[in-house]
Amino acid sequence: VPVIRDTYVDIAFGTGALKVTPAHDVNDYMLGEKYGLESIDIFNDDGTINDKVGLYAGMERFALRKQIEKDLDAAGLLEKTEDYTNNVGYSERTGVAIEPKLSMQWFLSMEKLAGPATQAVLENEIKLVPEKYKNTYRHWMENIKDWCISRQLWWGQRIPAWYLPQGGYVVALNADEALEKARAKSGDASLTLADLRQDEDVLDTWFSSWLWPISVFDGIRHPNNKDIEYYYPTNDLVTGPDIIFFWVARMIMAGYEYRGEKPFGHVYFTGIVRDKIGRKMSKQLGNSPDPLDLIAQFGADGMRVAMLLSSSAGNDVMFDEALCEQGRNFGNKIWNAYRLVNGWTIDDALAQSENNRLAIEWFRQALAKTLRQVESDFASYRISEAFMNLYKLFWDDFSGWYLEMIKPAYQCPIDRPTLEATCGFFDDLLRLLHPFMPFVTEEIWQDLAPRKAGESIMVQRMPEAREIDEALLGRFELTKEVVTAVRNVRKQKNIPQKDPLTLRVIADENYPAEYAPVLQKMGNLSQIETTREKDPSAVGFLVKTTQYFVPMEGMIDIEAERKKLAGELEYLEGFLASVQKKLSNERFVSSAPEKVVANERTKQADAEAKIAALREQLAALK
Repeated sequence: VPVIRDTYVDIAFGTGALKVTPAHDVNDYMLGEKYGLESIDIFNDDGTINDKVGLYAGMERFALRKQIEKDLDAAGLLEKTEDYTNNVGYSERTGVAIEPKLSMQWFLSMEKLAGPATQAVLENEIKLVPEKYKNTYRHWMENIKDWCISRQLWWGQRIPAWYLPQGGYVVALNADEALEKARAKSGDASLTLADLRQDEDVLDTWFSSWLWPISVFDGIRHPNNKDIEYYYPTNDLVTGPDIIFFWVARMIMAGYEYRGEKPFGHVYFTGIVRDKIGRKMSKQLGNSPDPLDLIAQFGADGMRVAMLLSSSAGNDVMFDEALCEQGRNFGNKIWNAYRLVNGWTIDDALAQSENNRLAIEWFRQALAKTLRQVESDFASYRISEAFMNLYKLFWDDFSGWYLEMIKPAYQCPIDRPTLEATCGFFDDLLRLLHPFMPFVTEEIWQDLAPRKAGESIMVQRMPEAREIDEALLGRFELTKEVVTAVRNVRKQKNIPQKDPLTLRVIADENYPAEYAPVLQKMGNLSQIETTREKDPSAVGFLVKTTQYFVPMEGMIDIEAERKKLAGELEYLEGFLASVQKKLSNERFVSSAPEKVVANERTKQADAEAKIAALREQLAALK
């Protein structure tokens, strides 16, 4: 037995020596090729031992392994036995240990095919999304092995090779052509089809799949037909990264080999769907939910939203049924928003209020800005991000702000211009959401306005982006902050929303005076007064540089408020004392990092400002 030194062997594993059997292990076969070792196949096709082994010929493989141990022991050659875990593959179908065995196979030489396909991706003629897979693709293509294209399966495209009686083979499109070639190759004109034997193997499944972009347009049989001339190359391929080599790379190779051009311009890799603890979903693990059950519980749109919420390009999808519930809730939000709008009645005699005009002006700009972002997301294949921007636009801006701004009082009508604008916005939003939630959007769109027979939201054009007024959007953000602050005052002081408040403001450039009608409606303000002096008896807040005050006369229990403020003052005074103690410690100030000291000084200044404000409020309450 030849002894060979090679870095392949792990010196730290077992004895540090490795028995090499080139005929029965893939890695051993490569070592055998490297050192010119003989490949001795000891197995018959049924798993029994052949006559090359002599003494044990005809024995079954597992029985023989046990017998060899007994024979070694009987001969006094067995030093010891020990249990260890071996890395053995098992058949998914039968559960039986796989025994590697040499056999004749057909291989496709890949080196020449890989060159143009590698260059196409590295030079961005074909773009992978996300781009991180570019290096993975390059590494595989630059280390590519020849492709074994024959499979020992009952079903598939049979390999078109016929073997001659005296040896050798011919490859042909059909049996008649094979017979003609066999007669010519052998020089025997008396050969018949019965004398030839077609290869029993079939082609690898991926060998037909790699032609898919071409064959789907019948471009193999009719290379210049009108369909393939029009559609090829296609724009986008959407697939999983686990088949980047089995399918994607091979389609690219086939495209350049048979058409002389790329099969598609972009490849978008989705994530692998996993359960919430990270395991890949599979029938074997039984951790894959039945989609029909999920659809029955959450709706098809709810399931689609769950997938979008849990993934972005190339990242694994950690699927959780709770996300389906969130998707269903969003569908309900859309439906309820439509029910609200659809329930309003129009009074043509009613003039459009300034509040409604401002609301429409603002939402038109908010829609335009989101639309511009969504277009950018789609162009960059950020599909989940596009959906999230639309989700926030509908839930927060449209439902949370716009509809609340224009909503008429209970059982009161709305003016026509406002309702028509709102229905127009609804139409735009439905078209934007349709690719993500096709069912609820189609249902509402059909009811939103009279439709012709066969008309569908599926073939409507997307809204087009318009110019964006960033200044307007910035001013309205200030308005939203003021409304939110007023609502917080109500919450802190337990003042019901139905009770109107007065708002006083020391106006400066950050006061959105033009949105006063919106402030009044959304904050339920009886009036907004401008002033030049602080009101220590009122609850104050700051938005940017603008100071606002909400008078509390008659709104709160004075004694309870005094106790509350006194408690807050006591806490802040204690906090300030601890900060001052730290800053008065020269050792701390000199040795602590500058950033830490600066942070403590900021705490001191903030506490002093709050204490001063609280003392003013307490003084005013007296």
